[in-house]
Amino acid sequence: MSEDHKAAYSRRRFLAAGIAGAAGLVATPVLARDTEEWTGSRFSWTRPKLVVERDIAFRHRHTGETLRTVYYANGRYIPSALTEVNWLLRDFRLNEVKEIDPQLLDLLYAVRQRLESSEPFEVYSGYRSPETNARLRMEGWGVARNSLHMQGMAIDIGLPGSSTRHIANCALSLQRGGVGTYRRSTFVHLDVGEVRTWRG
Repeated sequence: MSEDHKAAYSRRRFLAAGIAGAAGLVATPVLARDTEEWTGSRFSWTRPKLVVERDIAFRHRHTGETLRTVYYANGRYIPSALTEVNWLLRDFRLNEVKEIDPQLLDLLYAVRQRLESSEPFEVYSGYRSPETNARLRMEGWGVARNSLHMQGMAIDIGLPGSSTRHIANCALSLQRGGVGTYRRSTFVHLDVGEVRTWRG
């Protein structure tokens, strides 16, 4: 093979390799920026979107305060939202604040999703300080001595448009903690302690 033929052959191989490499790049799927869609030269496939936010809404029956906030997003709890929740669910008698267990919010979120409700929860009781808990026991309110309300792990709620029976049954089906109902009461007790149920 002459030197001219060798040079021409080398150029053809170089060009062919470049074209094949470019074709390989085009055929490789690429995740489009800020989207859930994979794109390529021959196909386009959209991944199912995951729920990345959890929201919660409350109206406190004793203070009249309301709150609607996203408390979880992008795989983490949002500290500023949790702070707002802690304040609304404080012991309103003493204005004493305690951190509310985020699992309790997750339970409430799951209940509201299953009941397909966008209404805010009516809050009857959130956190209770040991002093308030003891006083309510002395007044005969049927409050447990070691109530999980004192640990920020329990709440008494209602939900407009949903009966206490429906709320209780929904929470029981989730098997995430305790569920208590009371005769002639318009609220349901929910907590993230041991799975159990009772009727007072």
